Amino acid sequence: MYDKSDPRASLAATPASAPVFTAYSPADYVKFYEEQPAESGPDGRTWYMRGQNGVVGYSEAKAGARFSRSGQLDEWVLLLPDPGVSVRVTAGGETRTVAGYSVTFVPPGDSVVEVVEGGRIVRLFTTRSADLAALCSNAGAYVEPHHNIPPFQAWPTPPDGFKIRTYSLDVPDEPGRFGRIWRCTTFMVNYLAPQAGPRDITKLSPHHHDDFEQYSLSVQGSFIHHLRWPWTPNMKMWRNDEHEFVGTPSVTVIPPPAIHTTRGMDPGVNQLVDIFSPPRIDFSLKPGWVLNATDYPLPEAAPKG
Repeated sequence: MYDKSDPRASLAATPASAPVFTAYSPADYVKFYEEQPAESGPDGRTWYMRGQNGVVGYSEAKAGARFSRSGQLDEWVLLLPDPGVSVRVTAGGETRTVAGYSVTFVPPGDSVVEVVEGGRIVRLFTTRSADLAALCSNAGAYVEPHHNIPPFQAWPTPPDGFKIRTYSLDVPDEPGRFGRIWRCTTFMVNYLAPQAGPRDITKLSPHHHDDFEQYSLSVQGSFIHHLRWPWTPNMKMWRNDEHEFVGTPSVTVIPPPAIHTTRGMDPGVNQLVDIFSPPRIDFSLKPGWVLNATDYPLPEAAPKG
């Protein structure tokens, strides 16, 4: 249920043949500021967390730090939320200098990220990268697969092949478009418009997803995530409502079909990044919403917008 001013109000309604849920999985709240890093040393500090399909690596990196992957199975994401950061990315036979406040999609295979100007670095990998999944502080929550999420399937390879693709996050808002969205074969990243001050509680957006999880990455400010699981005839499935406060940096995994909405709470800037793995079909079918749609084709089985 969206406020009429929310661009998502124009998304297609849930079909009459909505799935019947027989089990629920819990949400996951990983507050990096309350945890010890998985990796710490002269190059900086790195925390890892995961959902069913994706791994989030959050680093406070110093100049000269190196992040390398050998034989990476699939395409991954490099997110630089701060303008002052600069890195040099080598992958797929090319090297590019990448400025901060950007999102970059890095080819599978061998890659190296060298930090030129230090700061925050976020990396996104699928859980096919078992070595990184094992480093996650919440790895134990996924010993058994979570419910209502189909097996991961990557989207089609770009027509011109894999290569380093960088996009500036400095994109102005546009009426009728929701957020700032980019996609690759493995992830969709929505760098939401920053919210100044607490969110208007008369214009919240409670909604749910039938078959995919959402990762909400907090990069500035604080939030309350409100979650409610639909009642079913089987009361054993019922879960209590949750109203979880999270600060920065943190990642919240919202499972299907939990009804959810989020309130920014800080008096200053509140900045969330919504992440999906694989990309969302419904957002991809909205003309103009995915800013790099021409670079990455839809799956052949995708409905026509």
